[in-house]
Amino acid sequence: MLTASPRPDANHPADHGHPVLLDGAFDFINTLHFDDGQATDDITSDEGVADWLATHGMLHEGTGGEAARCPDGLERARQVRSALRGLVDATAAGATPDEAAVATLNAVLRSRIVPELEVGPDGLRMSHRHLGDPVDGALALLVGPIVEELASGRPERFRVCANDECRWAFFDSSPTGRRRWCDMRSCGNRAKAARHRARARSRVRPA
Repeated sequence: MLTASPRPDANHPADHGHPVLLDGAFDFINTLHFDDGQATDDITSDEGVADWLATHGMLHEGTGGEAARCPDGLERARQVRSALRGLVDATAAGATPDEAAVATLNAVLRSRIVPELEVGPDGLRMSHRHLGDPVDGALALLVGPIVEELASGRPERFRVCANDECRWAFFDSSPTGRRRWCDMRSCGNRAKAARHRARARSRVRPA
């Protein structure tokens, strides 16, 4: 089953509009993550994808079963995740993103959610309709914050953890904008310890 990444609960919206925060998009990217250099993929089935999307507020309650029956949901989720990862990696490195990755993201954005007014017992409210199937609509919601940040935010703060055995993708929201590690308590401390050992070795001279 697809498991949620360790990020704040604020990324799990429950209202009707399916808002997705930037960290929520990075959560999705990091469902493929590395522990001591070993890859772990949290996406293992169509049902797992639907469960993760529902848990993160991107599917209406009760539609998880419907989404799980969508053909190739697992494959589509992995394709979009790979394209998002490629976009973040290229941006963090100051490189040009792969055209195929951009085409994949453009295709899923066409399944966006369109806002519209809805008349209810208490008057008008803002609602929406889906232009694609539930999985594609949810994936479009995940792509949106990354695209918006590229267009009008601070994409220069897209980061990849400097620990080569981690490579966690994240947005640097620190005041200085100089964060290098996904977590100073883990990867940052490992790097500090490695530098300390290297300095200690350099001080040792043969007798």
